[in-house]
Amino acid sequence: MDIRQYIQSGIVESYVLGMASDEEIAELEQLVMNYPEIQKAVDDFANSVEEQAMANAVMPPPQLKSRIMESLSISGEQSESNLTIVSDAKIQEETFTPVRSLRLWRMAAAAALIALIVSSVLNIYFYNRYSKTSQRYQALLTEKNSLQASNNIYQTKLDDWQLAARMMANPGMLKVTLSGVPGKETGMMTTVFWDKSTKDVYLLTNKLPSPAPDKQYQLWALVDGKPVDAGMLDPDCQGACKMKNIPKAQAFAITLEKKGGSPAPTMDQLLVMGGV
Repeated sequence: MDIRQYIQSGIVESYVLGMASDEEIAELEQLVMNYPEIQKAVDDFANSVEEQAMANAVMPPPQLKSRIMESLSISGEQSESNLTIVSDAKIQEETFTPVRSLRLWRMAAAAALIALIVSSVLNIYFYNRYSKTSQRYQALLTEKNSLQASNNIYQTKLDDWQLAARMMANPGMLKVTLSGVPGKETGMMTTVFWDKSTKDVYLLTNKLPSPAPDKQYQLWALVDGKPVDAGMLDPDCQGACKMKNIPKAQAFAITLEKKGGSPAPTMDQLLVMGGV
């Protein structure tokens, strides 16, 4: 058990101020028998509440003493019995009543001070709980948003691969495999799906390394012996990426160009190529 965390949870303050539940009281009274540090925390907080109350207590007014002495110095013309009666009456009137009122006022002030301390402790206690709850809520919200974003990415990828699977099974799609050219990195390969009826072109990036941030792959179609721009490959595209519509072609090829593309292929950056 983490004793330090238990003490800092606010249960000690609730116990001393009489606000703990029966279960919390029973638990704390059981724990103090085994953990002296919990008993010390209870004693320290109780003493601090008492010290706060005493520190703000109000002393009797200084003129009280002079009034009592004045009552004792009554003129000698009065009889001793009258002196005693008058003195007792004045002492009772000037002393007991103010002292009684003073005691009641001090008790009320002490009660108000204790209420203020209780209110402050509760405010801090509930604020700390609110802060921790708010932090946990924000953490869960951030995690939820992150999971939602990841789920959207996976869903997009799934849709792309399902589209690619449907195209592979579609007899109206012409599949053209583009393999690595000699002298370039081995193992590179992509697949072009060319719709025979609509002439739409889709590129499936099987094995192409990720380009540098300032570079982008560009697809070319060889039409009547001349290269025609067939579109730039979106770096965020996964699965089957839709390219430009190509009415006819003898072959397809991919080059690595500067970001945004080039009007003509950079031949020394030709990576893969395949005939129709």
